[in-house]
Amino acid sequence: MNVLRHLCVLVALLATLASGCGTPHGQPNKGSEVLAPTEILEFRTLYAENCAGCHGADGRGGAAIAFANPVYLAIADEAAIRKVIANGVPRTAMPAFAESAGGFLTDAQIDVITEEIRSRWSEQGFLDAAAAPSYALKSAGDAQRGEVAYKTYCESCHGPGGGGGRKASAITDDSFLALVSDQGLRTIVIAGRPELGAPDWRGNVPGKPMSDQEVTDVVAWLASRRVQNPGQPYFASNYTQHQESEDAKRK
Repeated sequence: MNVLRHLCVLVALLATLASGCGTPHGQPNKGSEVLAPTEILEFRTLYAENCAGCHGADGRGGAAIAFANPVYLAIADEAAIRKVIANGVPRTAMPAFAESAGGFLTDAQIDVITEEIRSRWSEQGFLDAAAAPSYALKSAGDAQRGEVAYKTYCESCHGPGGGGGRKASAITDDSFLALVSDQGLRTIVIAGRPELGAPDWRGNVPGKPMSDQEVTDVVAWLASRRVQNPGQPYFASNYTQHQESEDAKRK
């Protein structure tokens, strides 16, 4: 029995020693290394760290549009989405993520994000039966016609002059317009914000979808409401009050 016990102990010891022979001393075990940020190619990690803060968990929207909106993914092709992710949108809240544009993501990482957004949340043939307005501008817009179209399709929710209503927020707010591009406005008018209850181009007036030109004109009207210095009236007012207060102290 003692011999058998010794043999068992010896076999266990040899097995333990053999298990450590595959990795040289001082080197980490296989799979234990931490990947460098540029080596991460797993979509969930890339999306959570770079996109979810604005576009929401699982692409459901937040401060920015929802990616998990089949209407949006039906009108915006892969090249358009990739371009925005890589290069950002100047003078808006959308930064450039590509290393070549000053960001932190490699081309391979941007490819993963772009491809996975479409493969996870798009629906094949979703708008095949609908005459959707084009994602990009086709012709020049007319602000005067746009004001008329706004009253027809948008005013019931966003209020007169875009100043806000009971159903939706103000869309002519100077700070909002300063943070969104014309293309961003066009995308919202066409695809809606379903996560906020805002319909796409077909749902503003029952049975009366917006035409491509009407979308273009509404965007032109909204763009015409931008101001050169957003928030300036509030700043000027505060500055004047401050100066009056300082002058009163000197007297």
